[in-house]
Amino acid sequence: TLIEDAARVTGADDLASSSLRVIADHIRACAFLVTDGVMPGNEGRGYVLRRIVRRAIRHGYKLGVAEPFFHKLVASVEREMGAAYPELNQAAEQVTRVLHQEEERFAETLTQGMRLLEEAIDNLSGSEIPGEAVFKLYDTYGFPEDLTADIARERGLTIDHRGFAAAMERQRQRARAASKFQAGDGKLPSLDLDTAFLGYETTSAEGRVVALLVDGQAVESLPAEQAGIVVLDRTPFYAESGGQVGDRGTLVSADGATFVVSDTQKLGSAVGHLGRVTEGSLSVGATLSASVDAAARGATVLNHSATHLMHAALREVLGGHVQQKGSLVDPQRLRFDFSHFQPVSAAELAQIEARVNREIRANAAADTEEMSYQDALAAGALAFFGDKYADQVRVLRLGESSVELCGGTHVQRTGDIGLFKILAESGVAAGVRRIEAVTGRNALVQVAASEDTLKQVAGLVKGGRDDVVEKVSQVLARNRSLEKELARLKAQLASGGARDLLAEAQEVAGVKVLAARLDGADAKALREAVDQMKNKLGSGVVVLGAVEDDKVRLVAGVTQDLTDRLQAGNLIKPVAERVGGRGGGRPDMAQAGGNEPGRLDEALTLVSGQVAQALE
Repeated sequence: TLIEDAARVTGADDLASSSLRVIADHIRACAFLVTDGVMPGNEGRGYVLRRIVRRAIRHGYKLGVAEPFFHKLVASVEREMGAAYPELNQAAEQVTRVLHQEEERFAETLTQGMRLLEEAIDNLSGSEIPGEAVFKLYDTYGFPEDLTADIARERGLTIDHRGFAAAMERQRQRARAASKFQAGDGKLPSLDLDTAFLGYETTSAEGRVVALLVDGQAVESLPAEQAGIVVLDRTPFYAESGGQVGDRGTLVSADGATFVVSDTQKLGSAVGHLGRVTEGSLSVGATLSASVDAAARGATVLNHSATHLMHAALREVLGGHVQQKGSLVDPQRLRFDFSHFQPVSAAELAQIEARVNREIRANAAADTEEMSYQDALAAGALAFFGDKYADQVRVLRLGESSVELCGGTHVQRTGDIGLFKILAESGVAAGVRRIEAVTGRNALVQVAASEDTLKQVAGLVKGGRDDVVEKVSQVLARNRSLEKELARLKAQLASGGARDLLAEAQEVAGVKVLAARLDGADAKALREAVDQMKNKLGSGVVVLGAVEDDKVRLVAGVTQDLTDRLQAGNLIKPVAERVGGRGGGRPDMAQAGGNEPGRLDEALTLVSGQVAQALE
């Protein structure tokens, strides 16, 4: 059973332990959630999953388990429930990776958090843990309130829920204050109006003004130079949605009044054209010619369709666990966020890019169809656990493998995209990765820029594009060889080179003292030289100084037999102060620096006096 397997991986002997029952129950819930596409996060379903995982880990901690263990039970859930839930068999490897990663992340802070909680409990004057302490555990160590409450309950204590809520509210207020823009909060009203969208078929059409807004308030007219929002009864302008930015363009009346649209947003079921009157004035009831910036829309369309092809490629290359977590599609580039547990490798990115470009070259026609949500699922359209969909949805088919629900504007054929080029891949949150890419003309510009860079590099190494890698490798190999030779020469210089440094050592109160200047040596070479001189002296004090880039470097060393009487850190302080600096270190080794190289010789003369004074 799961309880027996939980006992095996935790090393627990008592099968009646409540902690084992919690772990067995929680591994089932977590396995099903991750299989359904939920990833650990800080909000919504992801936060519920994270809390469940952390509660299970905490019960493992109670059983004395310090290493990740929870993910090892996925195989047990698959064995017990895989027949009834076959999706788990396919996702088991992914579930294991996700839970293991979450365990490692939480394990880093669990010990520290428990220590803080134990301190708070030890310092209690009553039986209630203060809300500020509960909040600090949550804010700093990721302990949910209910996790702290569980631990408190086990100790016969309570927590200050009201104080915790007050601390949370103060944090929200700080966050809201920090995120406000000078231009206002940007909220738009929701109107009880409908706008017919014509943008699937055309980028220009006539529409009648049904509302005008200034600062969210309805007005009857917009004079010249007035910024506001124009609402039409029908429009070819696409309102920002699904990651696709709103269209821009112009609205022009028969008498020449012009409204330049800088953005288009949804106002409930209405479409708001945001912008400014540049000529004449507009009034409610006027008929306007609406013209979308066709070039910007066209570039946006290429990027939007490419996100669908890339989503399908991501699922093919990385696995079916990949789900869209957010996107931004504008005329310049596309940005696509998706669920994945680790960075996407260069080889995987190359596969993804190649698959998308293969679909582009195939030049398959885009197929869009309005249908019921259930019919869309039956047709193979992607729909994800927890997302909300209308009864009637728009299904877009692109290429061989992309079938998704989407209300955005798209290409007629995949070949219209021209070229797809990935620019960057990065992490944006726990379990969420981001790919940025370009298409069409912008992709060609990116390729041309890369070609130009390659030519410049080839020119610098006196090679061509065919042998540039070999030439650069040769340069790097020679550079490494020269660095080793330079380090060797610096070490030789620091050890005295042709000088007999040992002959420069003086005897002070029965102790050999060497204070010398070795210009040209860096800090590492000075440290190595001090160690060498200490070994050669056998017993004594060594202080070496050098000037490098108009900065003074100092290193002091004391042999082990003398550190009870002489401290390297104490010896170097007055020397460093004389050259305008400071320093310190261990009894046997100390470092310092300064910015007055002209006083280095004078500073080194202080060493003998420091030794004599310390030995008095």
